[in-house]
Amino acid sequence: MISANDLRKGTTFAYDGDVYQVVDFQHVKPGKGAAFVRTKIRSVMNGGAKDITFNPNEKFEEARIETKEMQYLYTDGDLYYLMDNNTYEQMGLTKEQMGDALEFIQENMNVTIVLYKGKVIEVLPPTFVELVVEYTEPGFSGNTATTSGKPARMENGLEISVPLFIEIGEKLKIDTRTKKYVERVKN
Repeated sequence: MISANDLRKGTTFAYDGDVYQVVDFQHVKPGKGAAFVRTKIRSVMNGGAKDITFNPNEKFEEARIETKEMQYLYTDGDLYYLMDNNTYEQMGLTKEQMGDALEFIQENMNVTIVLYKGKVIEVLPPTFVELVVEYTEPGFSGNTATTSGKPARMENGLEISVPLFIEIGEKLKIDTRTKKYVERVKN
């Protein structure tokens, strides 16, 4: 058990039927009245954030969040199979468990699995992935200075905006957090 007085940035704890991570905190000791802890917390399960004030003596169950590096192997029907890189154990996850990571992962790619009490909370793809442009309108040579873009469909079906000079067949580096083009990959 941890008390509200022990809350720090990054601390995870169980509260009100959910698991939260402290984003920001402030211990307040007013001139009059009792001290309190003002926090901004984010739900680990659904990502929602809220501000809550706690009495410093309140106690919470500490939540141990585990992360594992796993390799995406293949899809079989409705399940996506991943392998633990250390134990070689395989795990099948549903589309809901895979979440947004499905937009970026490819066979044999390493992903990070976030677990709480053995239950998968989130699947995180690498921060940057390299994908080939499957379709985009023809490019304009010499048009590198403009900030405007054009739509492009990547090999996995992801649609992003790319600079006008990008052509079909080029390999691009994509930021998975923002779903934006970063740069062309040199062969």
